[in-house]
Parts: sequence; structure tokens; C-alpha cells
Amino acid sequence: MTEQGDVDGADAAVDGATDDDAADNDATNGDATSGDATTNGDATSGDATSGDATTNGDATTNGDATDSDDADAEPTPGVPDDVRKYDRFKKVDGAQYERVNDFLRERTYITAREWAIARLCADFRTETGVEMTKIGENLPELVPFMTDTYTPQAVNQARAAFEEKVTKAGATFLYGAMSDFFTADELDDLMYESTEVAKFLLEVEGVELSVEEELDAEDRISEVMRDVREASDELRHSEATCPNCGHEMSEADD
Repeated sequence: MTEQGDVDGADAAVDGATDDDAADNDATNGDATSGDATTNGDATSGDATSGDATTNGDATTNGDATDSDDADAEPTPGVPDDVRKYDRFKKVDGAQYERVNDFLRERTYITAREWAIARLCADFRTETGVEMTKIGENLPELVPFMTDTYTPQAVNQARAAFEEKVTKAGATFLYGAMSDFFTADELDDLMYESTEVAKFLLEVEGVELSVEEELDAEDRISEVMRDVREASDELRHSEATCPNCGHEMSEADD
């Protein structure tokens, strides 16, 4: 059973890791700024000593050009534009694979690797298929907690594992919902907890849901599950075969 506190705690842990990274980046930026200031100071001092006004003006121009070049840093060679701009997992920037994997394994059947690659396969799908080579070669660029590149075959295997687990989990859940193991209230509680985990993963991926959208989704899910329960009641009691003698039973026999 997933409690809302667990989800909030995991969210806070992810935010904490992100804040640590931000602090490190600020420290790095501070060093760079200090270094630039020292360099500019030396250039100004040198120009003032020479007394060459034209040279001093040129130095200023060169400094501006250098700053502009730093601001417009060239993209990493070999990294496609759509990969550089991809920010689906920015909320877990700085998180370790083990932490993400532990969170998922406690609440779902999938691993962090399967989750990330399944998401990428959906996002990098073209008319001719999934760009598995691009995903594998740029995996560390696309997903912060993935550190190794993958072959296209490894990407395909992870996607297939994800699909297989979702299929089996869906069949297990649907059987539980249709088999009369749960009351209507218990089924609602189960669906609520499952929905909370799913929403959290979507939010990590950058999906923003308003309160109205969340409530509407929950209402629709509850309505569907009520329909499933009613249909399963009809299915289980309308016609059945006795496992002992093979006699087909109807509602009249009940």
C-alpha cells in the first residue's frame, strides 16, 4: 500500500538532490566569475600602463567577444539538438540510479532502467519506428541517473521487459478486480493508491496536472472500475460450468 507521505517524501528527496547540485553549480559559477574578474583586471592594468587608447579600446572589444563566446557555448560535438533540449527527467537531476530504482521496485514491478527507456522510446518515435540507436548512444545525456550507453539491442530488451511487466501486472490487477476478492470500497482504495504512484511518475517526467484534472481523472477511473465490477458479476453468475460434473449452471440454478 502506498501512502501519500511516501510519495511526498520521495519527492522531497529528489528535490534535495537537485538543490545540492544547484549549490555545486553556484560554487562553480563563483569561481569562474572570480577568474574572469582577475583576467580583466590584468588586461586593464596593462593597457593603462601602455597608455595606448586605441589598444585599450580593442582590448575592451576582445573582452566582449570572449564573454559572448562563453555565453553562447558551442554544443557538445556529436550530440543531436533534440537530445540536448530533452528535459523530461530534469526533476531527478543529481539522483542516483539506486535511489530511483529502489523507489520504483517498492511500488511497481518495473526498474528505473525500464521506466526511463520506455519513456524515451515513446518520445523518440518516428514514422519509421523508435530511434533506438540515438537513445542508446545518448542515454547519459537524456537521463541523469543513467551513466552508461546502450546498444540498440539493449534498448529494445529494456522496452520489451517493460511491456511484458505491464501486461502481466494488468492481467493480475484485472483478475483481482473481477474475481470478487475486493469490495467496492476496497477497490476504490486500491485504485486511489495506484493512481497516486502513477501521477507522481508523470510529474517527475514533467507532466503538470491541475487539481481539477486530477479529480476528473479519479472520477473517471472509479466509474470504469464500477463498470468492470458489474460486468464481472454478470460474467461470473450468468453462466458457469461445474468443475466436477461439467453441468452448465445458469442464474436459475443459483
